[in-house]
Amino acid sequence: MKRVFDLLSSFIGILILSPIFLITILSIFWEDKKNPFYISPRVGKNGRTFQMIKFRTMKIGADLNKIDSTSLNDSRITVVGNIIRKYKIDELAQLINVLNGSMSLVGPRPNVKRETDLYTLQEKLILSVKPGITDFSSIVFSDEAEILEGKEDPNISYNQLIRPWKSRLAIIYVKKNNFFIDLCLILITIVGIFSRRKGLNFLVQLLKMLDVKKDIIKISRRNSPLTPFPPPGMRKIVTSREIN
Repeated sequence: MKRVFDLLSSFIGILILSPIFLITILSIFWEDKKNPFYISPRVGKNGRTFQMIKFRTMKIGADLNKIDSTSLNDSRITVVGNIIRKYKIDELAQLINVLNGSMSLVGPRPNVKRETDLYTLQEKLILSVKPGITDFSSIVFSDEAEILEGKEDPNISYNQLIRPWKSRLAIIYVKKNNFFIDLCLILITIVGIFSRRKGLNFLVQLLKMLDVKKDIIKISRRNSPLTPFPPPGMRKIVTSREIN
């Protein structure tokens, strides 16, 4: 049922959004006359690598410096890219991934291999399902670029501030996901585009309904600053991306 829903929704979505796709493609190409798509390897279900498609928001070759986490003040982002990122238009291209079956509409966000290689045994459960365009963490950390703004090392800051809770929320999705939760997350994602606070409030209510631990609900409210915390399955805060 999930695959049928993904197939129909992505096909209809691409048709409806085709004017936005065309405007986005022309705008990106007009700025620097380069490929308007960014295609990058990500780790999907069962650890298999697939090519994730996004509308390009950065300069060509921006990923060569191995900085995988992007902050708001990242100099690699283009002028058009800033606008595209603000309204999450870059992610819409992943409907193509949903259509070809490498992703789902709802599921844990796909990560680069440099990050999944660091996964603990608990976190590896995340790779047991197809990655998606949206999930719990996509709503909670829709401001990821703002969180990492001004950080000396965005990659380490991501692992200290975002990964611990992003992974916990992904594990919750893996264990509790069903068609009803998927529909709720799609609707909450849409609400969050227009009102982040309302989206978070609805998400918290969904997490409460799923009897999620209070510390995760507290973080999901996003009413207080994030502080370094260990990822699930670890006792220490991450200080390096070297594989032990």
